[in-house]
Amino acid sequence: MQKFSTLMAQQTLLPIITAHTVEQGVNIAKAMKNAGLSLVEVVLRTDASLEALSEIKKQVPGLIVGAGTVTSKERLEQAINANADFIVTPAVSDKLLTALTKSPIPVLPGVSNTGEILLAREYGYTEQKLFPASLAGGTKFISTISTIFDDVIFCPTGGITAENKHEYLTLNNVFAVGGTWISKPEWVEQKNWQAITNACRLANQ
Repeated sequence: MQKFSTLMAQQTLLPIITAHTVEQGVNIAKAMKNAGLSLVEVVLRTDASLEALSEIKKQVPGLIVGAGTVTSKERLEQAINANADFIVTPAVSDKLLTALTKSPIPVLPGVSNTGEILLAREYGYTEQKLFPASLAGGTKFISTISTIFDDVIFCPTGGITAENKHEYLTLNNVFAVGGTWISKPEWVEQKNWQAITNACRLANQ
């Protein structure tokens, strides 16, 4: 199974797309690709999210598009059927991890404490999402556990901003950061796609 980090390549930003309509999702994805990004995550939090993911795959060739907020086997199957390139979860359980290990595409499981980190690692996942990073202890937590889980690397999301992202990226056990600040709701509502492009370009430097 290909690791999630290899999909990221040199990209250190995991940009998150929240789409309330298919059109929104496609335009956000195009704006992100125009910034030079090659990978995005569509969170499955709206009624339009699965269809938006499928349409992004069709209308934005070459973009790696994953599904986030996957919390069940059923949601996993829906994401795969929508042609997702990877899976991201907000949390883990034995039941969910059992389903994830059978996934034909890369998975980034979400954890928030040492018990969940250990559980995900026992299922073979040494690349994990720390969520919500700011509430789970932030950079101090990630730095502290680096010697305990020396084979695990993280993509923190939740509370990451343009101002603090570099604090995370300087840590040896962080390979990327995820966030929504690069696609603010008001920009989407105003159809200010250029603002999203500009923010993504700056964030991935």
